Amino acid sequence: MPNAADQDWASDTEERLLDAAVGLAPEVRWGAPIVQRIGQKTGLSEADVELLLPKGAADLSALLSRRHDRKALQALRGIDQAQLKVRERIHAAVEARVDAAMADEAATKASGAYLARPVHLALAVRLGWETADKLWRWAGDEATDENHYSKRAILATVLATTLAARMIGGQEHARKHLSSRIDQVMAFEKWKATGAPKPSEWGVAAAELLGRMRYGARPPDRAPPTPLPRIRGDRRRALVSYACMAIASF
Repeated sequence: MPNAADQDWASDTEERLLDAAVGLAPEVRWGAPIVQRIGQKTGLSEADVELLLPKGAADLSALLSRRHDRKALQALRGIDQAQLKVRERIHAAVEARVDAAMADEAATKASGAYLARPVHLALAVRLGWETADKLWRWAGDEATDENHYSKRAILATVLATTLAARMIGGQEHARKHLSSRIDQVMAFEKWKATGAPKPSEWGVAAAELLGRMRYGARPPDRAPPTPLPRIRGDRRRALVSYACMAIASF
């Protein structure tokens, strides 16, 4: 088991490697080339670089994302969440995270292009989830049901699209984009609160339906099956509208 000194060396050296990568990002491709160059720049052996970055540029992207998470949370320390509504907390949290990423704009773009490849999709999703989870926890979220997952999935998408808006159109464009996305998310949350069927209800009903299709009618001594949740009128329109918004946001 590594001792404290070894852990300190590893953490400090990872930060040195990441600093070197951020500096080289404008001119060196984010991948094997940049991993090789940062080893040379920091004076580390190939063995040390491989020890600290066994997955190469994928580990660099993870280090960069987590650094930006830490910077965002540091920037949010001076904010009293109790004085803000939930939407205002999320607005502040997303802006802080985007600002942290834009402070290393070249590296953020290079890492983003790297993570956009299909082979790195799982890592991109995991990092987006980690960031969304940290921001929701800062905002005071204590959900333990399906909302825990839906909130983080939605916020990860909002973060990604707001960062893209910032890169393309600047800060004011990103703020308008973020405000619009939060308005749509709040409308969806309001719709859910009116009695929208929960994913767990759909899961149980779907499982029972598949069971009847596979094994036939239920025995007479069994309880009647759970009816499939129905969505009518404005609820159906709200769900379709939100689905379209989610697709368009990509």
